[in-house]
Amino acid sequence: MLVLSRHRDESIIIGDNIVITVVDVRGDKVRIGIDAPKDISVHRQEIYDAIREENERAASIEPKDIKKLDE
Repeated sequence: MLVLSRHRDESIIIGDNIVITVVDVRGDKVRIGIDAPKDISVHRQEIYDAIREENERAASIEPKDIKKLDE
């Protein structure tokens, strides 16, 4: 993992088209702004994990389980 220090209003560039900017720092919380192309998904870790888990659960549905939905 690369660890960088930034002050408020300073940015980090990822690749050619993603900019992460420190917007505010208050106590132990940092607000960041993310400027990325629309085709790149940006999620908080807990949301990403929930999406991944739901996708895995949906992918593991058996045909017999679908029939139960019709009943």
